[in-house]
Amino acid sequence: MRKEDKGVIIGQLAETVKQYGHFYLVDTTAMDAAKTSELRRKCFKAGIKLVVVKNSLLHKALMSMEDVDFSPLFDSLKGTTSVMFSEVANAPAKLLKEYKEEIPALKAAYAEEGFYVGANQLDALCNIKSKNEVIADIIALLQSPAKNVISALQSGGNTIHGVLKTLGERAE
Repeated sequence: MRKEDKGVIIGQLAETVKQYGHFYLVDTTAMDAAKTSELRRKCFKAGIKLVVVKNSLLHKALMSMEDVDFSPLFDSLKGTTSVMFSEVANAPAKLLKEYKEEIPALKAAYAEEGFYVGANQLDALCNIKSKNEVIADIIALLQSPAKNVISALQSGGNTIHGVLKTLGERAE
C-alpha cells in the first residue's frame, strides 16, 4: 500500500471516530463467512458501521486525534481487529451479546467517554443507557409527583362531591 493511500485511510478512520463517538474493537476471526455476513446485516439494521481495519492504521488514526487520549486501547490492537462504530453507546454491546459464542473476545471499547478493556466488560457496556433513555427516565421522574398531586385532587374532589350529594339527598 502506498504512503498516500495510508494517509487517506488514517484520515477517514479519524473522521469516522469523530462522527460516531462510540466504537468497539472486536476480534471476529472465529466466525465463518456466513456468520460474518449475518453480523454485518444485523449491524446495518441497528445503525452500526462494521469495518475491518489494519491495527497500525487505526493506531495512527487514534494518535492523530488531539481531543482524547486513546492510549488505554493501544494494547488491544493486536491480531485481527474489526471496529464497530455507533452513535448509541450500548447498541454494539447488545448485538455482541447475541454472538457471545462465535466472537471470542471483545477487545476493548470507547463509549460515553470511557474506556472498557476486555471481554468481561460486555455486561457493563450493555447497561449503559443511551441519551434518549436517560431523558425518558428524567421525564418520568419529573412527571411522577405531578401525577400524584392531580390524582389526589381528583379523588378528593370526587369524595367531597359524593359526600355532599349524599348529605343533600338524605331526608331529614
